[in-house]
Amino acid sequence: MTEYYGRYADFATASKKDSGVLLGADNSVGDIYQLQMHDHDDEQRAWLVSTFGQRIGFLDAETSRTVRTLQAEGLQTKAVLSFIAFTDHPDDGHYWGQVALICFKPADADVFDGFVSTVAKRMGEGVRVKVDLGAEGIAKLRESGGTWTPSQTVPLPETEKGTAYLKRRRKPLERLVDQGRKGNKGCYVVSWAFLLVAVALIMFALHSCGAF
Repeated sequence: MTEYYGRYADFATASKKDSGVLLGADNSVGDIYQLQMHDHDDEQRAWLVSTFGQRIGFLDAETSRTVRTLQAEGLQTKAVLSFIAFTDHPDDGHYWGQVALICFKPADADVFDGFVSTVAKRMGEGVRVKVDLGAEGIAKLRESGGTWTPSQTVPLPETEKGTAYLKRRRKPLERLVDQGRKGNKGCYVVSWAFLLVAVALIMFALHSCGAF
């Protein structure tokens, strides 16, 4: 039985019309997602499902098969949002991104849930923590009770011409939304006012670039 699985993986959206939910504050860098198997184009794919129950995108066929196998072995499978990007080709372009996959045995949840939280926090700060731990890293993590974090980081993938990163870290506006959800109503009202303006500006910019 697999003990642990960790790596960065690309995801794609079902269509360009799904981009709105990606650009909003409900999906911010550092957010943690569950992985659920659902059909797409007559093939099962591992979909990223947010805490709000939204399916924001799916992993490629090979990675989806790996996730399905790990889930069949009983592992908990989680993903942390690393970035969201837009590529203007082929045709009229597409939205995509990357997540850090972190899969572990339920018996190790106390240790690895702490690791997932740390990865999420640092990802929100724009730091891509190495999640392919290896035997030595797993041992250190267990010894620390889940507080150890690798010093190694993973660079962003090289972008081809026509690709732009839309989100690479958690923005101040999104942090305001976080505070609002925790009960700070003043922050919540202010954050949504700014959010509406920010989304309008983003959509205008993408429209000007021919993304719509």
